[in-house]
Amino acid sequence: MQLKANAFRLNETVRGVETMTRFALAVLALASGVYTYLGVRGILDGSATFVFFAAIIYSAAVSVAIYAFWSFMLRFVPLVTSGVQRIGLFITMAIGCAMIIAMSSWLNAAALAGSAATEQHMAVTLQGYAEDLDQAHANALAAQSLLPDVQRAAERFSGLAADERESGALTGTTGSGSVVQLLTQMGSQMNQLAATITGSREEVAALFEQGSTRLAAMRELVSTPGQIEPRADAFQTEAVQLSAVIAALQQTGVAASVKRASADLSAGFIAPVADGRSADLANRQDQVMETVRASVAAQSTALSAAADEILATPRVEQRRYVPLSSAEAVIRYWQDFIPSWAGAISIDLLPVVLVLVLMIVNDAMRKDSSSLEEAENITAAEMLRALALYRRMEAAGIDVATGQPRPEPLAPSEDLPAAAELPPDDGTVTPIDAGQRKRTDGPRPA
Repeated sequence: MQLKANAFRLNETVRGVETMTRFALAVLALASGVYTYLGVRGILDGSATFVFFAAIIYSAAVSVAIYAFWSFMLRFVPLVTSGVQRIGLFITMAIGCAMIIAMSSWLNAAALAGSAATEQHMAVTLQGYAEDLDQAHANALAAQSLLPDVQRAAERFSGLAADERESGALTGTTGSGSVVQLLTQMGSQMNQLAATITGSREEVAALFEQGSTRLAAMRELVSTPGQIEPRADAFQTEAVQLSAVIAALQQTGVAASVKRASADLSAGFIAPVADGRSADLANRQDQVMETVRASVAAQSTALSAAADEILATPRVEQRRYVPLSSAEAVIRYWQDFIPSWAGAISIDLLPVVLVLVLMIVNDAMRKDSSSLEEAENITAAEMLRALALYRRMEAAGIDVATGQPRPEPLAPSEDLPAAAELPPDDGTVTPIDAGQRKRTDGPRPA
């Protein structure tokens, strides 16, 4: 009886929460539909009227589908007891959950975290542009490292020309001759190359300042509160301008120009004819000019090698900002918005818990009422036949509990005296004797 009472209370409780279950399911379906509407509205294109009605229709279909699906699961899963059939329903429920996530949950996540995901995409793109600007600026300034070598070479040639002119340090004869002319020419070429490198520094600094200004504007667009669509459009405009600045920085590098100029020093070397008044002076001039040729060739080789190292630096790949919708941004950066995804999926799949609770409660009710199931289903005819069978078993001397014949009573012992078999005839009558006589004698005739 205790089991029957427990099953009855469980049944009454399930009936009591049935209305609340339907209400909760309707609220969850409505909430999912609302967030689905917000997510769909963010990814549709067209007129405002078209977007509104399309989003309304889709969100209504999602709400109806979720409510119908979970209503079926809440009614059928708790009633099925067969293991194979229950596994089939679980597989069906898993397929339905996957379809709900596909048609609703990701849109719910887009509505919950779409703006934040778009800002995340802008921030990641901004970081990439900042790295590109720094790398392009470093590549453009790399040629500045050649400036000290070029300046030292120019000073050395100019100094040798001055020494030869004033004291004849190279040929032993003072004055301006072929050697002085050649050294002066080499010094002038080196000074021109140094001026080219120095002039590029100002242009590089101006471009870098312009790129930094673009980055500051983009950073402000990422962090400023407000609607995300206008900020994303302005961010894209700034990104295009910054890409142009980075490309210009890469074009201002003078490493290639230094390489060509250094190659011209050796390949285009033209030594003047010795103008010495004597054969001995002319011979000494030729020797000095040959030495200058070797020095120019060595300097050209060193500058070309340094320029090659700079040119071997990887160029900055052209980056292009690709705007993403809120839904696409949520999917791409899902790892950064796991709580939003969890909330969006929980709204759609929370009825799974209700299904499991009802399944467990119904199993408990069936278990508690299983011992009284035959008694609750017996008919009046079956009850009468059971009573008649009981009387027959009693009359036949069969124990109803065990189904075995009852043992026979013991016979009176023959060794006892006959007097012991009958009560003493002393005139007294015991209640038992009176009862026995009444049963045996029967009524006396009047």
